[in-house]
Amino acid sequence: MERITFKTPCALRFYEGPCCEVELHSFIHHSQIAHLTLRTQMRDQSDEIWVFGYGSLMWRPGFRFLEHAPAMIYGVHRSLCIYSHVHRGTPEKPGLVMGLNRGGACRGVAYRVAAEEWDGILGYLREREQATAVYLERWMPAHILAKPRRRVRAITYVADNTHHQFADDLPISKMVELVRQGHGQSGPNIDYVLNTIEHLEELGVHDPKLHALAAVLSEDG
Repeated sequence: MERITFKTPCALRFYEGPCCEVELHSFIHHSQIAHLTLRTQMRDQSDEIWVFGYGSLMWRPGFRFLEHAPAMIYGVHRSLCIYSHVHRGTPEKPGLVMGLNRGGACRGVAYRVAAEEWDGILGYLREREQATAVYLERWMPAHILAKPRRRVRAITYVADNTHHQFADDLPISKMVELVRQGHGQSGPNIDYVLNTIEHLEELGVHDPKLHALAAVLSEDG
């Protein structure tokens, strides 16, 4: 395996794949991140570039895209398995946000982006998703479910199960407690959870545990 090390934010480990692993160690500014080149086994300027969203990226991507479509990735599943210390909570009163945990499959939304805008989009994603380095950045096969159906490579963010903010599979009672108390830079945790579940319903996805959580949280309103 080729190993590539960049020095960027917050002791982050971003990508590990068949061809390379990227580790990012000390903080630098977003504008510097945006000019880093992530080397992979198949991407060059002629390849299609996709981003896979499974949480708030489904309804608030925050970047320009050429097309978007429902998509499926395999080997991981969506889970409220991350203690949020920034966007939907604080270290003192953490919230709970989505991550991709091991096993199963996940249906979400894939976005195709322009190659000439990729460096800026990648920098934006890292700044947004990796505030505390709780995710591993991955290029994964994504199956586009809209016509024309095809398999593409998409970047996504997988939960780092060695990180201290990894919550794993919590009981609904604990999830309710965390979501009710959580409030961070991006707003109330309850808004994040209910928005995500609403968009899952639009995709035709029914997750019994998430919907049971939504039913309890909806009683608060």
